Amino acid sequence: MASSALKRLSSLASHFAPSSASPTVADPPSSTPDVHQHRHHIHQLSPTFFLWRAAQIEPDAIAVYHKTANDQILRRTYAETAERAKGLAYYLRKKGYKRVGILFPNTPAFLEAIFGIGAAGSVNVAINYRLNKEDITYIFEHAEVDSILVDAEFVGLLDGFREAHPDVPIIVDLDTDRDDGEYDHAVLEGLEYDRETGSRGWEDLETQVTDEDSLIALAYTSGTTAKPKGVEYTHRSAYLAALANVIESGLNTWISTADRCHYLWTLPMFHAMGWTFPWAVTAVRGTHYCLRKIDYPEIWRLLKTEAISHYNSAPTVNTLLCADPNAERLPEPVRVTVAASPPTAHLFETMEKLNLIPVHVYGLTETYGPVIKGYNMPSWQSLPGKERYAKMARQGHGFIASLPARVIKTKQDDSGKWESEGVVDVVKDGKEIGEIVLAGNICARSYYKDPEATRKLFAGGVLHSGDLAVWHPDGSIQILDRAKDIIISGGENISSLALESMLVTHPDILEAACVGIADEKWGEAPKAFITLKSGKEGQLTGAQVIEWAKEKSGISRFMVPKEIEVLSELPKTSTGKLRKNILRDWAKGGKREES
Repeated sequence: MASSALKRLSSLASHFAPSSASPTVADPPSSTPDVHQHRHHIHQLSPTFFLWRAAQIEPDAIAVYHKTANDQILRRTYAETAERAKGLAYYLRKKGYKRVGILFPNTPAFLEAIFGIGAAGSVNVAINYRLNKEDITYIFEHAEVDSILVDAEFVGLLDGFREAHPDVPIIVDLDTDRDDGEYDHAVLEGLEYDRETGSRGWEDLETQVTDEDSLIALAYTSGTTAKPKGVEYTHRSAYLAALANVIESGLNTWISTADRCHYLWTLPMFHAMGWTFPWAVTAVRGTHYCLRKIDYPEIWRLLKTEAISHYNSAPTVNTLLCADPNAERLPEPVRVTVAASPPTAHLFETMEKLNLIPVHVYGLTETYGPVIKGYNMPSWQSLPGKERYAKMARQGHGFIASLPARVIKTKQDDSGKWESEGVVDVVKDGKEIGEIVLAGNICARSYYKDPEATRKLFAGGVLHSGDLAVWHPDGSIQILDRAKDIIISGGENISSLALESMLVTHPDILEAACVGIADEKWGEAPKAFITLKSGKEGQLTGAQVIEWAKEKSGISRFMVPKEIEVLSELPKTSTGKLRKNILRDWAKGGKREES
């Protein structure tokens, strides 16, 4: 036993030791120093390291809980998960696959693939399975994938790609509790290949990389108004973003009765690599509760029976979760990281009544997900409820692993003024409107194969969000709208977000989305699309809401919607964002189709 422990300790120590080719401290400086010489105080960062580390520390800790496609409860330890990821890594290495597509829902195979692809030194291209076949084909072609991992439910989405690229292997996962699919066989083949080549295991995989600024993933934007862009994620930035999320979402300070972080996968893992939470939850040896789809009764079952401590989701998901008939106040608080679109103060008040404690963050695909957090200050506890929730709904301050976020004056053209004049901050008065810009460790490297879009993204040396905001005297940032969502009526700027936040305070309204429509007198006027709470269908008209807005809401008359239309459901993206491009088309009389 002691001999075995010493061997493992020796092996671990050798993993971190400098190679024999590395210079010693006493070596004289070279006349042409290599960039990695004399840097014994650092190592190259990769979040793939977190799984190997977790399995070393707590091999028997439960890494995964999942109800499989064949309706079985699957639990796997960190030792088992690391073994399967290792097998996939050696399979990819044996086959020489360097650019691996992923078309999975939130399953254990998805989690294993993220680590297995990274450990093989390959790049993962995880995409949204709710896209149409044409977009899926475009993304996988653009990313130049040489293999694809796909869940059995979504094989048909690859018909177009398979026809055009018959030589690219498609590896299907059945998501069962048995090792009976192509994906499982690939894992087993990889484990056998490791044994045949010396049983080097994780020590011979890429838990560290030669260059931490190399690609670990391509995360594609949604492409609602243009072709999806491939956002380049690096090992270093993914590592730092994951550790930032550990801190900012409190993954290592769980507040439930669980013995560790119990993280519920309501957020799609394909969305900005799950905001780096596959790596972050693993870093704290938390349990990943995987969900194939959003199922509100199942979410409430897990919240009530599995001591869930954390989950992430968009405001719309939380709105519908809170409205579900199974909703009831939980005995222990759950930390909910809320992002994807700006929340309302009313939503935060509703969530807290159910003991769902919001952690409000803001980010982009181009920033690995969250990059700004609304920090809940102790001094706010003495404020009246409405004022406190309004402050909580601000976007806040830059993450610990990033440089401070800024709000800058906007430019009106693309003639190079950014380069010649630089960026200028707005006044921190909570009134002057500017654009949120970002810089630092957790900004994307670039757009893949798109230098022109990359130039525009980083014009003036900062990453442009496209979101309009004000900067408050306390340094916190508050979004007003996307630039394209501002409604200009009679020279007045109307924030669609502010209008939506007002509408959802009506006792019968569940959700609201506002867009601009043509108006002969004012040039543009607001139109609102709303959904109603359960049991209120058919009991409230748009005209009644307009009258309420005029008489009881307290907003300025120019903000009152000209039209309000009641819908059964608002069109949303797979991550819960409102699809305002569709609503604008509908407002102009465009054809209504199921979103």
